[in-house]
Amino acid sequence: PAYNEEATIAAVVRKIKEVLGKHRNYSYRILVVDDGSTDKTAEVAKAEGAHVYSHPKNYGLAETFRTEIQQFLKLKPEAEAIVHIDADGQYKAEEIPLLLKKVEEGYDFVLGSRFKGHIESMPLMKRLGNRAFSSVVSQITRTRISDAQSGFRAFTREVAEAIPIISSHTYTQEQVIKAVKGKFRVAEVPVYFAERKGKSRLIRNPLEYAIKAWINLLR
Repeated sequence: PAYNEEATIAAVVRKIKEVLGKHRNYSYRILVVDDGSTDKTAEVAKAEGAHVYSHPKNYGLAETFRTEIQQFLKLKPEAEAIVHIDADGQYKAEEIPLLLKKVEEGYDFVLGSRFKGHIESMPLMKRLGNRAFSSVVSQITRTRISDAQSGFRAFTREVAEAIPIISSHTYTQEQVIKAVKGKFRVAEVPVYFAERKGKSRLIRNPLEYAIKAWINLLR
């Protein structure tokens, strides 16, 4: 998912191609869902060889994720798994194979956990909020989840088909809860989380995000 990520999207796409190009057993496509960007995000991504689907306006993270799943399920030949990674470069493309390895081992849904790995920088309130969200998700699912908000995750086609996202705000906690409740095999792997360069564009108001995410959890 990308919204006004012209400055970072080229490097992210190039790095994914570089990493997966070294793994000859992977046949892959790179999909960028442009959420109504007003800059050249779509053009830059296309120039780097990514398949781009653009929203006519900015719909937000949950709707962008729904579009991502819809487009993924249309891919021919049929893809076996999807790796979701952010467009700002905070997650490392080099760690994509770590998530895919877990899928190959038989797991259906794999989270890249920042809290089990290394966090370069994260504001204290965001860190505490993420911990609190993950604690509640763990209690709801009765499964230990250390990072339910991670934007770095891999899941099978079966998970994509079986779990509709109904939230109008975010997909993160909802997908985790439904994956566990759906009896899919869930795992976490430690990942590196780099310092953000500039402000988040998909989540522009952290307080509003937190309030709506808690409402979503309660629902």
